[in-house]
Amino acid sequence: MAEPESSPDLSELIRFMAVSLVDKPDEVHVALIEERNANVYELEVAESDLGKVIGRGGKTARALRTVVQTVAPRSRKRTLVEILE
Repeated sequence: MAEPESSPDLSELIRFMAVSLVDKPDEVHVALIEERNANVYELEVAESDLGKVIGRGGKTARALRTVVQTVAPRSRKRTLVEILE
């Protein structure tokens, strides 16, 4: 029997937030890398949009990570968001 789909799709959440910030939404890509101790979501945006996703002093990136941490299902694995350059 399959588990009910109760956990949020964090990839879609990250993509939704990033698309809302950038000028080139077609170039937003999110990939999940499952490591032994962590689930790492890699966010890739157009080079010209990188500053918009990171924000002044990293405030936007920090806020994005905070939202993801808040809604991530509680488990033994950490949930991380990496912004690729």
